[in-house]
Amino acid sequence: MTMAAPLAELVRDFKANARIVIVGASLAGLRAAETLRAEGFTGSLTIIGDEPYEPYDRPPLSKQVLKGWVPADHTKLPRLRDVDAEWRLGVAATGLDRAAKRVHLANGEQVAYDRLLIATGTRARQWPNPTEADLEGVHTVRSRDDAAGLQQALAARPSRVLVIGAGFIGSEVASVCRELDLPVTVAERGPAPLVGPLGGVIGEIAAQMHHDHGVDLRCGVGVSSLEGDASGHVRRAQLSDDTTIEADVVLAALGSIRNVEWLAGSGLAAGFWGVGCDAGGRAFDINGVVTDSVYVAGDVARAPHVLYEYQFLAMEHWDNAVLGAEVAAHNMVNLEPDYYPHLLLPSFWSGQFGVNIKSVGVPPFGDEIAFTQGSVKERRFAAAYGHRGRIVAAVTFNHGKWLEHYARLIEQSAPFPPPPPGWDQPDDLKPVPAEFPEHGVPTATPDVVLTGHDPSERRAEFRPRRS
Repeated sequence: MTMAAPLAELVRDFKANARIVIVGASLAGLRAAETLRAEGFTGSLTIIGDEPYEPYDRPPLSKQVLKGWVPADHTKLPRLRDVDAEWRLGVAATGLDRAAKRVHLANGEQVAYDRLLIATGTRARQWPNPTEADLEGVHTVRSRDDAAGLQQALAARPSRVLVIGAGFIGSEVASVCRELDLPVTVAERGPAPLVGPLGGVIGEIAAQMHHDHGVDLRCGVGVSSLEGDASGHVRRAQLSDDTTIEADVVLAALGSIRNVEWLAGSGLAAGFWGVGCDAGGRAFDINGVVTDSVYVAGDVARAPHVLYEYQFLAMEHWDNAVLGAEVAAHNMVNLEPDYYPHLLLPSFWSGQFGVNIKSVGVPPFGDEIAFTQGSVKERRFAAAYGHRGRIVAAVTFNHGKWLEHYARLIEQSAPFPPPPPGWDQPDDLKPVPAEFPEHGVPTATPDVVLTGHDPSERRAEFRPRRS
């Protein structure tokens, strides 16, 4: 007797009558909802979001919105299909009861589910002193409201902008300030900009770009405190080297925090680096057991990757949010033989100081770097990262058309240094140390994080064997 017919009927019944809840009205949440409907799911679908807005696109916030090209409220994501969902916007999820299969909301309500997708993403890390963070003129950039507020502050022509942190967001905002002809100081605790995500060799090039465009770049220093005037507006900052910067707009570009606090006590493997899951998006519990009814997608997900020794990766990338959501949604309404894996090769892009920076793979996984094409002097080049004799990542400056070439090499675990592409070769192909900071050294957090496994995060529950 075959089980095919009963199983097929089970899937049809689930697609018609089940309740699916998505926590996170984000890019990942929206694309997952669209995929569920495309997969034939006609049951109850609820999307919960702590912001009052429907999903919007975040990359333009630190670029086009700050320049004044696009209003912040014009960044709503296009709908690829009707999702026919109940939208619960402006109310945060505060707890998860996996036994009862209910999501607790800040307004005291509970939402029942048969399957749950966690797509809560990240939020901007605030300036650590709450009193100083509340000063007028102190900003972060993550949400639509953040970008709108900072754009208005820049449009008012401040005397000087202070950017704390020279990661991608900090560097992009510094670039926007110079395009707007605003004086800007960047304070970075690391030795150079972008050292965390791209290493010290590329960081030196990024530092020169800052200097070439008139940025007052201060590396190796932190900001000790912010000071305001009698009206509560920020006016200056005290740096760790005892110097003072006068500024009336401050951006705290200190990285992001994954939104997992609401999962405390749920029994899921949720912590500082996000929610652990398998390559199909199924969440792990605290004992490392795959759950049947909880899935994860987007910035908050951390999953093992076959190309990186099965280390857990947390990726804050647009493509990761979209493809991870599509995989998770497909798997939520299908049976195991038809599951899809999410095996995205990470990639990102950033525009700053007239240069289009693109990367593929996981640069921090590498320990060597070799310039393979173009000219560093002209800010037009490609460089490959290597680890144990194979290529693991690549970065391009105004040379993005070659990114697919390097992606194929990474997917094939090609040797490092890679074979010359036969065109536009630099004078020196010799690998050098990539100069990534040691673990724990304060610097900008990379967009792709090798989270690994921290035994201290494990809080196993050992249950006695029943007789």
